[in-house]
Amino acid sequence: MKHTFSGQCAKPDPQQSVPAGDKDGHAFTLAQGKCTDNSKIGGASTKESAYSEHGDVSGNSSKAGGVYVETYDSGDKVFYNYQTTATLKDGVMQTGGNRYQISGGTGKMKGIKGTGSCKLKGTAEGGVEFTCTGTYTLPSAK
Repeated sequence: MKHTFSGQCAKPDPQQSVPAGDKDGHAFTLAQGKCTDNSKIGGASTKESAYSEHGDVSGNSSKAGGVYVETYDSGDKVFYNYQTTATLKDGVMQTGGNRYQISGGTGKMKGIKGTGSCKLKGTAEGGVEFTCTGTYTLPSAK
């Protein structure tokens, strides 16, 4: 099934950064945040979302990988693994993109699989807006 959704994540909290030590402007990061999105899968709508990620920042570019978890109004969850690249200005994301893989879920979402990509745009508050397109398959009812 085709899967298109969009949303926004607030500024990460907590967010930590440690210098790599090899050159100025190179750091490793850990971040976690809360999001809202309009995803609908199998007749359920997203109630809340959150992410946890690790990153590598060098000057005005960053790469990050993490896990995005959507909790649906049914109480079921869907888990996404993602890899992001972004352009920064003064340490704040300007634009970026990611690729994701749906790695599983709980309840009626158990066994879900999927892939896709997102376009990202940083917000003045340090968060991010996203628009995603992909596909998913739910396992057949037994």
